[in-house]
Amino acid sequence: MSDKELARYEYIEPDRLVSYAIDTIVRGNIGIAYTYNEPLVGYEYVRDCAKLVKERGLYNCVVTNGYINEEPLLDIVEYIDAFNIDLKAFSNEFYRKVKGDLETVKNTIKIAAKYSHVEVTTLIIPGENDSEEEIEELAFWLSGIDKNIPLHVSRFFPRYQSLDKNPTPVEDVYKLAKLARKHLNFVYEGNC
Repeated sequence: MSDKELARYEYIEPDRLVSYAIDTIVRGNIGIAYTYNEPLVGYEYVRDCAKLVKERGLYNCVVTNGYINEEPLLDIVEYIDAFNIDLKAFSNEFYRKVKGDLETVKNTIKIAAKYSHVEVTTLIIPGENDSEEEIEELAFWLSGIDKNIPLHVSRFFPRYQSLDKNPTPVEDVYKLAKLARKHLNFVYEGNC
């Protein structure tokens, strides 16, 4: 395979993407989900598409790491019907390690929950964010926003630059989900 084949892409204008979404309503489509990688890196594209989608009566869903400043979030949130926000951990230390900021992600969750359906996903990585205390703090904090926000507690599998880690033991995922249920009404185990 040549480099040219590996770099193949096609830009789709927002109008064309929305037309495709409308054309697929007959097959059960209800809207557009912006996901895989971090969709808000292409913020303007998502915003432009989301506005058109809402004008046509369809739904928008964003699956994101939640690392967005408040001003652009407030400019787009009215067009987004659902968010799944990846809360990677509940410690500043972990977020510093991954070059992020916990407070920014927490703020995104708080704002998004005022306007849209929000679900939160936490990937449990052994030795990184798998303590009982951390999941209880996370669930307690989330319940302060809304006890009905679904939390997905997901199992980690080593990939790419994390091959030095072990998969999360299944029993740990279930144990942490049980602890989170002390504070939240909807907690789901994932990747088990």
